[in-house]
Amino acid sequence: MTEPVTPVTFPPAFLWGAATSAYQIEGAVREDGRTPSIWDTFSHTPGKTAGGEHGDIAVDHFHRYRDDVQLMADLGLTAYRFSVSWSRVQPTGRGPAVQRGLDFYRRLVDELLAHDIKPAVTLYHWDLPQELEDAGGWPERETALRFAEYAQIMGEALGDRVEQWITLNEPWCSAFLGYGSGVHAPGRTDPLASLRAAHHLNLAHGLGTSALRAAMPARNTVAVSLNSSVVRPLSPSTEDLAAVRKIDDLANGVFHGPMLQGAYPETLFAATSSITDWSYVLDGDLALINQPLDALGLNYYTPTLVSAAEEKPSGPRADGHGASEFSPWPGADEVLFHQSPGERTEMGWSIDPTGLHDLIMRYSKLAPGLPLYVTENGAAYDDKPESDGSVHDPERIAYLHGHLRAVRRAIAEGADVRGYYLWSLMDNFEWAYGYGKRFGAVYVDYATLARTPKSSALWYGRAARSGTLPPTNG
Repeated sequence: MTEPVTPVTFPPAFLWGAATSAYQIEGAVREDGRTPSIWDTFSHTPGKTAGGEHGDIAVDHFHRYRDDVQLMADLGLTAYRFSVSWSRVQPTGRGPAVQRGLDFYRRLVDELLAHDIKPAVTLYHWDLPQELEDAGGWPERETALRFAEYAQIMGEALGDRVEQWITLNEPWCSAFLGYGSGVHAPGRTDPLASLRAAHHLNLAHGLGTSALRAAMPARNTVAVSLNSSVVRPLSPSTEDLAAVRKIDDLANGVFHGPMLQGAYPETLFAATSSITDWSYVLDGDLALINQPLDALGLNYYTPTLVSAAEEKPSGPRADGHGASEFSPWPGADEVLFHQSPGERTEMGWSIDPTGLHDLIMRYSKLAPGLPLYVTENGAAYDDKPESDGSVHDPERIAYLHGHLRAVRRAIAEGADVRGYYLWSLMDNFEWAYGYGKRFGAVYVDYATLARTPKSSALWYGRAARSGTLPPTNG
């Protein structure tokens, strides 16, 4: 006789959400005063995105947001994390807001609240107003000051209705893919610029946190979403462990050090000394960055496996962040990246829920008492409709089940994890990959823009309504 399987049940107040970002779903790039962001410019530059695809229409969420919110409600979601298009609200990145731009987000928030869905607003998900990039972008200190002004505008506009706020999404990608390897907007390939950008993103986070708090009711919470890497050595050798240290500093310590501990890792300074003297870190900056947070968002997809190389590798980087002859890892040119064993998603990323558990436990210890949210987790698969129009994605169900079990295990071990945001609510523009990679729990027919919940969306909805993980086959 087989033993009954113990149900995997989550705390009653646990948030079951989904996440999106503005440029990936909104479209309407020229409506209501919106001006180009760096992603508009980058995606319209020949050769930068797969098939020359762009987000001009994306999945037209700007016009279909009511239907999309109804879809979330029908699934049983209790939270929705979305980002604001900075250039829709503040077209030049300076000066007063365009009220028509703000009105879209007011309407969206009101619609969410009417359906008892908790909004979580991310201020910055990679779409810097092009005018600010023309003035130097994130490598320039002025951009952090402009972000604080933008944060104040948003806090004043929505702080009465939105309680959960996130300053930045994955600043590592903004700094090192945008200014280092060049595979993301604005497409620059300058190691020094990438490190300067990282510091000024940190400064923007700190200044933005202070600006939000000054503009909003005290009950509101401020967080940041980091795509901190789970970096593992290929072997226990001293050389491979040193490679882990370098990548951990560049992936994680460069952000959580200043934000959570008020200091950059000394090993980071040593590793990058041939590139920069860090003189752009001014007196008082670390205190400005190290603002107390109300929560921390963690984004996780796959672990990182590294080793030392005997000599500097040549050719495109095989680190899972897009092929480029330029490295997103300044000061770590002699580190090799390896494919972890096991099953992989359509992105070629290995599936390993233990990485999510390890990530949660690391930050639970690094920042004791700070509530945690998984603000992104999901997988891309080559989803195709059946003859009856339904879309079955058992691989994604298995992925979600495994990773949610890892979250529950972390909670059982004492981690204060308060919610999970599936990436993504629906198929969308996947940055440099165009529309070729489908991360959505909801299938989008890009010809008609019709939405169809995949079997994973229905499975996740059952989990959200019951607080217990359904079986993967039911």
